Amino acid sequence: MNRYIPHTVHDIEKMLEAIGVANVEELFDVIDQKYRIGSLSGAPAELPEPHSESAVISHFAKLLPQDRKDIVSFLGAGCYDHFVPLLVDQLASRSEFLTSYTPYQPEISQGTLQSIFEYQTMMCQLTAMEVSNASMYDGATSLTEAVLMAKRIKPNKRVVWLPETVHPAYQEVLKTYTLNQDIKIRYVPFHRTSGEVDWCGVEGKDSLAVVVQTPNFFGILEDLETTAQVANNHEVFFIVVIPDPTVLGLLKPPGDFGADMVVGEAQSLGNYPFFGGPHVGFFTTKHKYVRQMPGRLVGETVDSKGRRAYTLTLSTREQHIRREKATSNICTNQGVIALRTAIYLALLGESGLREVSQQCFSKAEYVKKRLLEIKGVELAFGGATYHEFVVKVPKDVESLLERLLKQKIVGGLAVSRFYKRFRNHLLVSVTEKRTRLQMDQLVDELCRIIAA
Repeated sequence: MNRYIPHTVHDIEKMLEAIGVANVEELFDVIDQKYRIGSLSGAPAELPEPHSESAVISHFAKLLPQDRKDIVSFLGAGCYDHFVPLLVDQLASRSEFLTSYTPYQPEISQGTLQSIFEYQTMMCQLTAMEVSNASMYDGATSLTEAVLMAKRIKPNKRVVWLPETVHPAYQEVLKTYTLNQDIKIRYVPFHRTSGEVDWCGVEGKDSLAVVVQTPNFFGILEDLETTAQVANNHEVFFIVVIPDPTVLGLLKPPGDFGADMVVGEAQSLGNYPFFGGPHVGFFTTKHKYVRQMPGRLVGETVDSKGRRAYTLTLSTREQHIRREKATSNICTNQGVIALRTAIYLALLGESGLREVSQQCFSKAEYVKKRLLEIKGVELAFGGATYHEFVVKVPKDVESLLERLLKQKIVGGLAVSRFYKRFRNHLLVSVTEKRTRLQMDQLVDELCRIIAA
């Protein structure tokens, strides 16, 4: 049932005739003229100027009682609080879309297949890669699948160069799945001043791939051109991990640097950070590797009457072929979340995504500048950042975060949770969703707590 299709003129005439009135306005004769506005023969409505969707939502949030107001979050570290247009919720919750399972019967799944096809297309455009699969569990398993795919293509190579600045959770998943795969993980350090990867110790012997995450776990933007040179010099696969694809609204895509695989987390594209997710891993690669790509690929074709149609072109899971020939046993199609991603990207378009990126960057720079004005607060690394950065504070970070939470502010992440040597370091994330008032409140509260 669709509640938004209006009645036709003929429908309205028949209904008015049935109840014995000449027109719709007669239905409102019981209301005094002074209370009637607009088309009902009264005074024009004195409505305020139009505002953006986020501004309207913020206005109504302010009308709530104090104890009902939302907590303001500056927490990132792989899961980000971006604005999600309400149209994403409306479209993704329609009954014909509300399934996350594989469309095994293309003849009755054309809508679902097309939405996946559009998702694949937009992820390729975003990363400048040639082919995308139909989504995966999350960013961590996407990285793992990229390494396993590289191993299938070059089975005689085994060393993967993994920077310490790749998200620690991604590192753990990769380590677990490669434990018995004849793959050796060699960790690459980072410069303590810039926060960027130090590739000096990388060797070509027995090497399979180099991995780089940008922005890295500390929020630092990595130099993909340098990483590409390292990969080319040693003739290894070049794997790029993107934890928040909104950054690609500002930066050159990894495909332009010759990346072999671009993987990561698309939660930021139209999905909420509730309970740490839900997540959707994206996986893009070059066309020449398509037969080794994990998961599924939806393709466009024509039916028996020559009409455009969609189908599962490649389905190389163990459910479709013999288990030993499957390209993956740890992936699925996150259908609903991938759908939300596609709707979000289609809504924003190129200019909209660029606006999100610009706001994230400029707002993070504003907060960074203001925090550095607080006595005792220092920037941990000098490298360029996008919307996340690390500061060193003169007090215990855990107690500081607890006190901020009492003011309904999630102030960020204690870096020592993953890197023990970084005591009193705070990872702060700022997205386009944060207002000037919220950003100033974070800084003012931190200043008060540190000064106490």
